Amino acid sequence: MLVLIDTNIILDMLEKREPFYESSNNVLSLCASKKIKGCIALHSISNIFYILRKNYSAENRRRLILGILKFLQVANVNHKNVQHALERNDFPDFEDCLQDECAAQNLADYIITRNIDDFSNSNIPAITPADFLEKYNL
Repeated sequence: MLVLIDTNIILDMLEKREPFYESSNNVLSLCASKKIKGCIALHSISNIFYILRKNYSAENRRRLILGILKFLQVANVNHKNVQHALERNDFPDFEDCLQDECAAQNLADYIITRNIDDFSNSNIPAITPADFLEKYNL
């Protein structure tokens, strides 16, 4: 099984945001232990690096992201995927549409996110970390 991890899941884990930390951390631990295969969209890395600037130095942000890349593969989109995302009017948030395009391009089974309502028109099913863990008894 391959899951695409949305940006908010990484941020929940790194910033220990409650009440989301435990389930997000558990999903990422499954990826780290190779019980499931996880990937992260290329554009999520720059978003995370930018968002963490308030609480972490550039050196620490690099170290944290390098640690994540030990167990999450970088998933990419191509020119055609970006064009398709720009043409899609069924997504209110372009970044979420890119996540969907990335998940589809990389044949992910799920997008793990807290914002499942934003993925109502997604090609790849979106699921919260807690629901994913419950569904698969993990």
